[in-house]
Amino acid sequence: MTQTTILVVDDEPAIHRFLKPVLTAEGYRVAQAMTGAEALRLATDSPPDAIVLDLGLPDLDGKEVIQRIRRASSVPIVVLSARDREAEKIQALDLGADDYVEKPFGVGELTARLRAALRHARPRTDQGRFAAGDVEVDIGAHVVRKAGAEIRLTRREFDVLVVLMREAGKVVTHSRILREVWGSANAGDTQYLRVYVGQIRQKLEDDPAAPRLILTEPGIGYRIG
Repeated sequence: MTQTTILVVDDEPAIHRFLKPVLTAEGYRVAQAMTGAEALRLATDSPPDAIVLDLGLPDLDGKEVIQRIRRASSVPIVVLSARDREAEKIQALDLGADDYVEKPFGVGELTARLRAALRHARPRTDQGRFAAGDVEVDIGAHVVRKAGAEIRLTRREFDVLVVLMREAGKVVTHSRILREVWGSANAGDTQYLRVYVGQIRQKLEDDPAAPRLILTEPGIGYRIG
């Protein structure tokens, strides 16, 4: 079996010294880059299975690295950065990052998010059907089932769920969901979106007050757990 390769891009030698043995112990092969230019070269010449990317690189902003990689590749990208402003996270995710972990970080959280990004990067056999837990969505038939029972969603609720299901395991920003479902003019109506997500949770979650299907990333967006 080919070993899964993770490209770690960070300008801090201490991060490399720490992450390489951690990821190796998880069974990954680790490639390393300390600049944006080196990361772009490795991503092209020796494509990794996933990338862990710092935003504060010495030559290129990490967001530019994301943008350039996304022109040619859908490789999972997990941002690892000390930048904690919501605007930075949202911009990185909107440019194509799959997830965002803040420094200082817990090893368990990083490896769990990396596993999720890799899992959801696998090709789907049927692009019209999605499942998460006991919830299934059939886009062509416009049907949602929970534990085999059909659940009625409004058109807008269905559209919101589909956006999230298509990106299962990834953080999807408020603005992206709003643009895709309601159009660009409504990209800032986060309270409007919150109401719809609440309605979907009432219909699909075992306990809407403690959701396990649609998870909230505070100030940023939502993701399918």
